[in-house]
Amino acid sequence: MRIRATVAAVSGALALSAFAVPAAQAAGNPLSAVTFSNVVVNAGKNIVVGPTAQVTVTATYTVTHPATVSASSFQSGPVLYRGTSITAPTDMLGGDGPGTCTASSSTVLKCTAKLQYRPASSDETEDLFNDEAGAWKVGAVAVATNGSNIKWQGDLGAKNVQRLSKLTVNASPEPVKKGKTITVTGALTRANWDSGKYAGYATQPVKLQFKKKGATAYTTVKTVKTSSTGALKTTVTASADGYYRYVFAGTTTTPAVNAAGDFIDVQ
Repeated sequence: MRIRATVAAVSGALALSAFAVPAAQAAGNPLSAVTFSNVVVNAGKNIVVGPTAQVTVTATYTVTHPATVSASSFQSGPVLYRGTSITAPTDMLGGDGPGTCTASSSTVLKCTAKLQYRPASSDETEDLFNDEAGAWKVGAVAVATNGSNIKWQGDLGAKNVQRLSKLTVNASPEPVKKGKTITVTGALTRANWDSGKYAGYATQPVKLQFKKKGATAYTTVKTVKTSSTGALKTTVTASADGYYRYVFAGTTTTPAVNAAGDFIDVQ
């Protein structure tokens, strides 16, 4: 399990990376009454990461603390985790630093944090491997600035972390006579976080769509499955000038993507 530093206490007194597994709440922990709500990561959208570049997203959240716990006595931040609970995770990811909070009342903080995601192939700290694509749970942590206490809260939402996808299409021959066969090829690939390249996405259903010249919308012609290397190939009968494209609906691990339409001249 990898736990990247999410909340670093002032003067280096405590960093989340120091914990192999989140500790249970200690008895008498003054942070136990600190609660998180309204946690929104990446404006509610999936987090999509390419093969090499770091992706930084914004999270917003609300912290409520008792009047006996001052806002300056702790730092906080959201995390993504997997496992039965946030205190027994199998994996966890967070940002490089704590959130920035502004008091909206004596006991409520409105906060913003930055969360960084880096493919394992990058030169930075290894964060994301291919098997980490998919569904994550959203949680949050509060850490006392002197390192004495910590508070975890889980089940604050869900988020997909996905491998960026690409989709191509090519219709040939062109021009083609009406009634003749058109071969439509393409490829569905996605980021391989382990290697830092794109790799084929195998055995995935992809729709072939056609838009007649002058029309405003595509219609689905058939569904084709990608090969073991992500390749696509099918045939259709030439009927009219227009555009062919492939459309992939997406999965939990991989975002939806449409190929740019390829024009075919039918004579």
